[in-house]
Amino acid sequence: MTRSPNGYEIDRVTRLQTLLARLAPLLLLGALALVVAACVPATGGAGASGSAGPSPTHSQAPLAPAQLGASPFDLLAWAFTPIFQVLFIGLVALDKLFGNMLLAILALTVIIRVITTPITRKQLVSSRQTQLLQPEIKEIQRKYKGDRVKAQNATQEFYRQRGINPAGGCLPMVVTTGLLIPMYSVFSQGLTNYDITRMLRVGPIDFGQLLGITCPGAATGPQFNPVHGYVTNACLGSSSTIFGIDWGIPEPYTTGLFVFGFGLSILAIISSLVQLISSRQLLPPQDPRTADDTNVKTQRQMAYFLPFISILYGGVVPAGLMLYWIASSAIAIVQQFLVVGFGGIFPLFGWSPQFAQDYRPRYHVTLPEPKPPKTGDAASAAERSRAVDRDLSARSTIRPNPNRPKSGRRGRRR
Repeated sequence: MTRSPNGYEIDRVTRLQTLLARLAPLLLLGALALVVAACVPATGGAGASGSAGPSPTHSQAPLAPAQLGASPFDLLAWAFTPIFQVLFIGLVALDKLFGNMLLAILALTVIIRVITTPITRKQLVSSRQTQLLQPEIKEIQRKYKGDRVKAQNATQEFYRQRGINPAGGCLPMVVTTGLLIPMYSVFSQGLTNYDITRMLRVGPIDFGQLLGITCPGAATGPQFNPVHGYVTNACLGSSSTIFGIDWGIPEPYTTGLFVFGFGLSILAIISSLVQLISSRQLLPPQDPRTADDTNVKTQRQMAYFLPFISILYGGVVPAGLMLYWIASSAIAIVQQFLVVGFGGIFPLFGWSPQFAQDYRPRYHVTLPEPKPPKTGDAASAAERSRAVDRDLSARSTIRPNPNRPKSGRRGRRR
């Protein structure tokens, strides 16, 4: 049997989406680890403290733009520097505007979500359209049950006629989630460094001077916490501690909530609950026709399980990042509500209110009409070629009548 080169495209997309959903938290933690490693200067760098105490951290040297080097870590840090500076300078400016780091983080989150709204909307529309097509896809799979190649080719052609790319929601998700990496550096380094003046310079513009930023620790050097090792004389330390929480370090370091040596973050628990609502909202409403579908079951299990991974890393990432993620997830719920409504939130413990069943989202997603075949389209050309072959084959099976005159057809004689 000859297999189409694109025969497995739909399966590859489905498997890739499932794999990304399963590995997303691990990949995120790995990326964060790479960024941390990339941003750690060499031991004994400028501004290092020679006093005995905790092991040196990334805050031992003044914060400065990374230089391009041959090391992969240097290349990674150099590539992230422009994004880091935009986010960091924006956060410092908002902190000066509000005089409160908590409000600055929330304002920066809103700005980022507004800027990425077109990308988010594209992701939501693509995901919702793919969900709406699932009954037709199931019908195609039932029709070609036992012939995997025909089912895949028919599914691919069905998506093409509808003008929908099943992977259309993956790239926007990668882009929006990828902002977590520079945001992690903004909180873990920008809010904990004792000298940030060089990072506030972009070309000839000195934003530190424009915003009136002064760092007393630049003259005295860093001072470290004797237990956890973070810098206690951070340049933005006076404004980064709100409600007794230092937003540049993990929450348990300031609250002291440790269970068997494991840091417990209240913000991480709140983040998990908010993400659980967001994940369930993106699920399609329960359909009896897909109740036994393995992919649907796996998707729902992941939507229930993945949000709670935040509790595991909530004790090691900065509190500011958890606040950013909570605010970002809350805004995402509002954006999703405008496109998908309540989604798969209900039934909740068997309760399914009528207002959720009859609700129509403000930006209701409808299925696009099938596209007419284009002139010269490859598929149309293939169909025409097969039609010609069938016609030629049919002509070759017709035997000529030996009694029929060779001349043209004549009328009957009267």
